[in-house]
Amino acid sequence: MSSPPSREIYIKGITLDGQTFRPSDWAERLAGAMSCFRPEGSAADRSSFIGYSPYCVPRLMGGVKCVIVDQALRDAEPMAWEFVMNFARDNKLQVADSM
Repeated sequence: MSSPPSREIYIKGITLDGQTFRPSDWAERLAGAMSCFRPEGSAADRSSFIGYSPYCVPRLMGGVKCVIVDQALRDAEPMAWEFVMNFARDNKLQVADSM
């Protein structure tokens, strides 16, 4: 039995040539720029304006800063998806379907 396709993309803070990406807060900045993109029907309470979007969250994984991007963003906000993917491409960051 095959497993379902990954629903998350991991943008790693490591460039294609193996260098650590700078600035050191890049993941928080990228996720912060995406914080307004939320699933339809999300509660519009105070907490929805203070945290990251569930579609795009920064994480430290194995000592590497990453941004985890839920593929649901592609359907919900195609331009936001393109922005995030272009950020990774333009900065030559490693992108993986799983960690």
